[in-house]
Amino acid sequence: MSMLQHLLVGLGDRAYPIWIGHGIFDRLGEALNTVKFPRKMAIVTSPSVARHYGEAAQEALNRSGFKVSTIVIPDGEEHKTLAGVEKILDALIEQGFDRSCGLVALGGGVIGDMVGFAAAIFLRGIAFAQVPTTLLSQVDSSIGGKTAVNHPLGKNLIGAFYQPRHVHIDVDTLSTLPAREFAAGMAEVVKYGVICDEYFFEQLAEQRENLISRDPGALVRMVKRSCQIKANVVEIDEKESSFRAILNFGHTFGHAVEALAGYGSFRHGEAVAIGMVFAAELSCRLNLCSSQDVAAIRQLLVAFGLPVDPPAFSVKDYKQAMQRDKKVRDGVLRFVLNRGIGDCVMQEVAGLEGLLTDILTT
Repeated sequence: MSMLQHLLVGLGDRAYPIWIGHGIFDRLGEALNTVKFPRKMAIVTSPSVARHYGEAAQEALNRSGFKVSTIVIPDGEEHKTLAGVEKILDALIEQGFDRSCGLVALGGGVIGDMVGFAAAIFLRGIAFAQVPTTLLSQVDSSIGGKTAVNHPLGKNLIGAFYQPRHVHIDVDTLSTLPAREFAAGMAEVVKYGVICDEYFFEQLAEQRENLISRDPGALVRMVKRSCQIKANVVEIDEKESSFRAILNFGHTFGHAVEALAGYGSFRHGEAVAIGMVFAAELSCRLNLCSSQDVAAIRQLLVAFGLPVDPPAFSVKDYKQAMQRDKKVRDGVLRFVLNRGIGDCVMQEVAGLEGLLTDILTT
C-alpha cells in the first residue's frame, strides 16, 4: 500500500509542493501535471540511477502525456563542474529545447545541483523538478533552490538560487542505495535535530534500528520532518542573507575536509558529520554546549555508521581552506554553533587558529 504526505514550500508565486511517500514513483506524471509542468522535458540522470529508475520514470511521464528524452551524465562530486553542466547544455541545444521546455533531475544531490544550475542558466531560466533518489538529496539538497558546481579552490562557489517547480520523494528508491550513501544522508538528518529539534534528535536515536533497516513508515516520517524543517528555514530566508545559514552547521569544517582530501574521497554527508563534531567541540570550548552534548552528537553519528574524526591535515591547511567558505565576511569567518541540542547560533570566532590547534590535537 502506498503512503503519501504533502508539504508546501511557501515562497509566494514561486511556492512549490513536495510529495513524500513510498510507492508513489509512478505518480510522477500526475504530480507534474498538477503544477502545469512543460510538456516537453528531459530527464537528466546518471548511469547507475538510469539502470534502476530511468525506464520507470519515462513510463510514468509518458502515461501522463509528457514528451520525454533522457540525458545521462556522470555522477560524483568530481563531475560537479562547469564542464559537467556544459554537457547538459550541449544536449539541450542539440535537441532543440526552448524556454517552454523543462528538466527533471533524477538522482542524488550532485545530479540535482547540476540540473538545477543548468535550468537556471539555460535561456535565462527554464522549469525543473527534483526527483531525489538518495537520502541526502531527499532531506536536503532537493529543497530550497540552491544550485551550484564546484571550483578546484572550493565547493559550490559557482551557482544560483533557483527553485524547482516540484519535489517528488519516494523513499522506496532508498532500497537500492548503498549503506555508505544511506549513512551519508543521515548526517544531514542528525543536523536538523541538533540545530532545531531536540525531540527529533532523540527520536532518531530511538528509531535507529527501524531507520537502518529502511522501514518505509519510519523513513517517510523522518524524511517529512527533515523536509519540514528545511522548508520552514527557506521560507524565512530564501537566499541565505542571514537565518538560512544555520543549515550550514558542520559544513564550514566539512567543506574544508572535502576540499583538502579531494572531492570524492569523502561523501558530502561524511564530511558534514566530521564537521558537526568539530563545530560541537568548538561550541563546547565557547561554553555554548556541554561535553555531554558533544558526546551525544558523536555517539549518534557513529551509530549511523558515520566518520567523526578529521583526516590528518595541518592546522594551517584547515584554516586556509575554511577562509574560502561563503560565510566569510570582510575576511572574518563565522561558524554555526550548537547551543546544547535543539538550538544554534551563528557567530564570529576569535582566536580560531588556537582553537583549531586545541581541537585537532586533543
